[in-house]
Amino acid sequence: MPNELEIFVVIPVGPGESDLRSMLTRLQYLEQARQIIFVFCPQSEHLRQQLPVNSRIVTLTVESGRAIQLNAGAQLVEAGFIWFLHLDSQVANNHWQVLNQGLKRYPDRLHYFSLRFEADGGGPMWLNSLGANLRSRWLGLPFGDQGFCISRNQFHLLGGYPVDAAYGEDHLFVWRAHLKGVRLANTGSVLTTSARKYSVTGWGRLTLRYQLYWIKQALPQLWLLLKSKLS
Repeated sequence: MPNELEIFVVIPVGPGESDLRSMLTRLQYLEQARQIIFVFCPQSEHLRQQLPVNSRIVTLTVESGRAIQLNAGAQLVEAGFIWFLHLDSQVANNHWQVLNQGLKRYPDRLHYFSLRFEADGGGPMWLNSLGANLRSRWLGLPFGDQGFCISRNQFHLLGGYPVDAAYGEDHLFVWRAHLKGVRLANTGSVLTTSARKYSVTGWGRLTLRYQLYWIKQALPQLWLLLKSKLS
């Protein structure tokens, strides 16, 4: 097996984004990626001009919607692994190494990072970080801002992200992994992301909303999982 695996990075650029600077300053830490695929929507396509000229950077524009954009980026990958990142993901120089190590050890698992929110959320974001990491560890339910990475074959086995979900496509993707028997693996490293959406909406309001959303979404998925194990 080669020292470095083929990893394709997929980064969706949603309609609410105003610039790419946060990610552009960190592209140096993704220089070993086979390709970095930025997936724009019509409302964000004007940001394409901010990207540097680089043979490894690929762009495409599709209908807006996180699941739609993530799936479209993944469709360009023909082999290897797909690392899904948010535009706010603060990639650091150690992430590539630990991810490679994890993928070599468990190539058929869904890999994710522990989460740390920046202190820009207008509230005690350390509580949100703690809650996310406890949920991931004890319930096996990480979310998309934890940098999912999965082999191209396993991604298609799971059917990609559900495009018909009103919210929580990343949450449902993890449930698909559980239902298909795809195990999860924590890289052992922390991925930091911005908490600006909490500041905009209100820390308490958005925290409560997210908790209600994921619990409501999880209950029918848990029932499906229990049924599959009992049948």
